[in-house]
Amino acid sequence: MMQFLEAFKMALTAIWSHKLRSSLTLLGIIAGVASIIAVMTGISVIQSTIEKELSVLGTEVFQVQKWATGFSNDVDWRKIMRRKPVTVENANAIRENVKTVSMVGSELWDFGHKAQYKDKTTNSNLTICGGTPEYGPNNTHYVQFGRNLTNEDIKVARSVVVLGYAVAEELFPFIDPLDKVVRIDGRKFTVVGVMEDKQSSLGGGFNEYLLMPITTFQRIYGMKDNRGNDRSVNVTVRAVSQEMLPSAIEETRAVLRVERRVDRKEEDDFTIFTNDSQIRSFNDVTAKIKLGAFVIGIVALVVAGIGIMNIMLVSVTERTKEIGIRKSLGAKRNNILIQFLLEAIVLCNIGGVFGVLMGFGLGNIVTIFTDFAVVVPMGWAFGGLAFCTTVGLTFGMWPALLASKMDPIEALRYE
Repeated sequence: MMQFLEAFKMALTAIWSHKLRSSLTLLGIIAGVASIIAVMTGISVIQSTIEKELSVLGTEVFQVQKWATGFSNDVDWRKIMRRKPVTVENANAIRENVKTVSMVGSELWDFGHKAQYKDKTTNSNLTICGGTPEYGPNNTHYVQFGRNLTNEDIKVARSVVVLGYAVAEELFPFIDPLDKVVRIDGRKFTVVGVMEDKQSSLGGGFNEYLLMPITTFQRIYGMKDNRGNDRSVNVTVRAVSQEMLPSAIEETRAVLRVERRVDRKEEDDFTIFTNDSQIRSFNDVTAKIKLGAFVIGIVALVVAGIGIMNIMLVSVTERTKEIGIRKSLGAKRNNILIQFLLEAIVLCNIGGVFGVLMGFGLGNIVTIFTDFAVVVPMGWAFGGLAFCTTVGLTFGMWPALLASKMDPIEALRYE
């Protein structure tokens, strides 16, 4: 142990005595490690936020829709656009025929609306959801004040609305909004509830929206959007338990294929997804970016390793007499080998530490301008330092072996 500590001290002394050379050598290591850590940290920041945002569905909930999820690279969007819309009747077929589900909700969405109460008017950026009572529990977004939509509201297409939290704050900053009449696109609606505050780090409109009965939405806005395209219903389905989720998905798929008359040789003309499936799809995309960053970082570290090997060879030449003196005083080959090997490893790890810190800082820059949470992926930090140790061990071995094999007499004669 004492031998190791002494070799470690000598390695630090050698590095410190050649500050400029050591600093220039460190630049390559810092650049390589920082590039890997910065990209991995940046992706981790975005990934943690995306996973949180994608987890709007409950753990027992899946969604059925016409459109494919947004993270797949191999989607034939022209084929997707030719699909038939998912309908309320499809949702009813799931409710009536799938025994492993407990809740089936239907949602229609439209964008670019405004609400008004007396002299206060919101911007024209509100989202309207025509939904059913299952909206809250299936999307983990609940009513904070007042009541939720009821089946009676749906049945008679009442002109009632549940306000998003930000809408209520804007229109009713100092008074109770319940039972007040607001105008949505000029039409009167009675406020029956206010949703809880739900923030989105990606700037999504969890709070800037209005929830009304789906039948009211159909009555007012119809089943075609502003571009004349058929609206497609998003169906949220809750399994009776998390364990039954796979069975519920398969039974739902079977019912929908029959309901939508999909030939057994054809693929589904609808998309079913869960929180986990969306997160996996996103991770598949980021995995390629991580691999690219890792390869670039490895190349940079290998180049830096070659530089370290050259510097160590110069160091061995400069310290030939020192090696001869140590050997003549009883130092063994192993002592010399460890000394120079440790010097290379310590040099690499000093650069690795600075690279990790720089990478963390660069990777978290996005958090300064957004509401993203700071992430420090310690696994990648330890992995980066471990690879630095490997680089030092690999590229420092040859100079260390040359030093350890020197003949003490020849070393002492070296000029």
